[in-house]
Amino acid sequence: MSPTYTLTDHDIITHAAPSRYVLRVKDLPDADKPREKLTKLGATNLSVAELVSVIWGIGNKNEDVLAMAQRALKEYGEKTLLNETNPARLAAATDIPLLKACQVVAALELGKRFNAPPGRPTRLHNARQTYTYLKPMATHHKEQLRGLYLNSRYQVIYDEIISVGSLTSNIIHPREVFQPGIERGAVAIIIAHNHPSGSLEPTLADVEVTSQLVSAGRILGIDLIDHLIITTGGYVSLMDCLADIDT
Repeated sequence: MSPTYTLTDHDIITHAAPSRYVLRVKDLPDADKPREKLTKLGATNLSVAELVSVIWGIGNKNEDVLAMAQRALKEYGEKTLLNETNPARLAAATDIPLLKACQVVAALELGKRFNAPPGRPTRLHNARQTYTYLKPMATHHKEQLRGLYLNSRYQVIYDEIISVGSLTSNIIHPREVFQPGIERGAVAIIIAHNHPSGSLEPTLADVEVTSQLVSAGRILGIDLIDHLIITTGGYVSLMDCLADIDT
């Protein structure tokens, strides 16, 4: 029988006795490893140090990533770290690589932005207001389909780029248009797409798709209240086109 391989780990803690072994993340039970805990239990069940270690990924030859995170937080303080915007200062104060300091500062900034209190909600009562809101779409070089999801007070509760097509076409599936509205309890939807060619003339496909989405909305109980074509020269409402066809 062949002998079993034996691997020896030579990592040591540099500020302690040379023979002291560094307990690393890989030595922990799977249930205690930060990434595994995040996957299984969710982010709320991780300590701040564990979350930081997930962002960093790896430590260095002298310090395991979790030990580095714990030390940095202890030396700097969680509240101080939360308000830090200068990665160079953080790196110097905690003796961590600048790259890791940048990662922490960037992650904290993302959290602040996503949790910032919302501004005054946008209300859309007519096509002119919708055009003003979506006017930047006109300069895009590819055709883009945008969905605006409204509550019963005409407030935009969600805004999504549903798809990006070529310069001449865009494929629209009702399930992709209505799914965000179903998930967020929207009562109405406005969609819009740009014509990079600059033409405000609706195509036959534009009209057919609008009619299809109106019918789908009636079944789902989420009204499609407008569909705009937007260009640098202005806009046109396809709902008006459907009304002209019906009359």
